[in-house]
Order: sequence, then structure tokens, then C-alpha cells
Amino acid sequence: MNETVVCVVGNVATSPVYREPASGPSARFRLAVTARYWDREKGAWTDGHTNFFTVWANRQLALNVAASVEVGQPVVVQGRLKVRTEQRENQQQWTSADIDAVTIGHDLTRGTAAFRRTAKPEAPPPARPEPAWEAPPPAHTPDAGHARQRPRPVAVT
Repeated sequence: MNETVVCVVGNVATSPVYREPASGPSARFRLAVTARYWDREKGAWTDGHTNFFTVWANRQLALNVAASVEVGQPVVVQGRLKVRTEQRENQQQWTSADIDAVTIGHDLTRGTAAFRRTAKPEAPPPARPEPAWEAPPPAHTPDAGHARQRPRPVAVT
């Protein structure tokens, strides 16, 4: 697939909005990403243009975002970039840049965090039973006096 995968570092600009539609948990927030550069004339670092992205998280990531992310926190977001241009009736055309997040984490160059592992959700029952991969032993063989030897499992290191 030809997708644009990005990794952006910025600050959370809005509180995460969490929802649980029928398709599963979803969360979104706005991320502000400001370029910084060294201004030789001033002899100091200067803020450049700020880009805003809407970050979308789904399933377990959405639950963790809702529990962990707050406005103003520095985060690192990796995901698929989607740029949309729309024009609604009687309105001006607008463009939005969304990131369908694969992973989100706090930027530890600017602070500390305490990691807490989430409990694993219970696995749903399998949709269908597993097939029987082993063939049943033959009912009668001419060599029935000898026990059938099964191969030993091999330890993989």
C-alpha cells in the first residue's frame, strides 16, 4: 500500500474526545507542532510556523489516550497521514490534516512518565473450532504389535 507514514512531535492542544460507537472505541485530539530554528540575528531559538493535526486513535489505543493524555503534554505520534479538502454548501473550502495513529507516547526529552500496563481484554471465543490437524491413528495395521512412535517436540532457542 502507498500510505504516508509520519512521526510528529508536538503538544496536545485539545482534551481528548472519547467515544464508543458500535465499531469500537475511538478518541481524537488536536496536536500542535511548532518548528523551531536558530535565529542568527537574535542569537536565540525562535518559534516558526505551527501546524495542527487531528490525531485519531482506535481500540485499545483510544482507551489509553483517554486515560493518559492531557492538554499541554508533549507527545510523539506515529501513524498514517490523511489530508482532506472539503467544501460544504455556502462555505469556504477547507483542508484538514489527520493522523490515524498507530502509536502515541509522551516525549521523554521534556519530562518523565510512569508506565502502567493495561489489563489484557478477555479474548472473545473463537468463531469456529480449530481443525483437527493430526490424522487419527489407523484402526488396524499389520504391525499392530509395535507402538507408534510420535516425534519429539524440538526446543527452539
